[in-house]
Amino acid sequence: MKIAVYGTGGVGGYFGGRLAQAGDEVTFIARGAHLAAIQQKGLRVESIMSDYTHQPARAAEDTAEGGDVGEVIEEAKDW
Repeated sequence: MKIAVYGTGGVGGYFGGRLAQAGDEVTFIARGAHLAAIQQKGLRVESIMSDYTHQPARAAEDTAEGGDVGEVIEEAKDW
């Protein structure tokens, strides 16, 4: 499944990373230094379950770069 994750912080990164690890085609929507780090180093997930790096990770500043998706996950700490 093609999925876009808006808000690739702790929660969005974890769930998006697990979906990518399971084989889904995930585009991580991020900005600035966070976007650059994901594009250069992949998405690093550290948890009590296991640590891993999803690389290469598809990351973009907006969904237009990721193409059509079937699902959108939005994660934000607080508005």
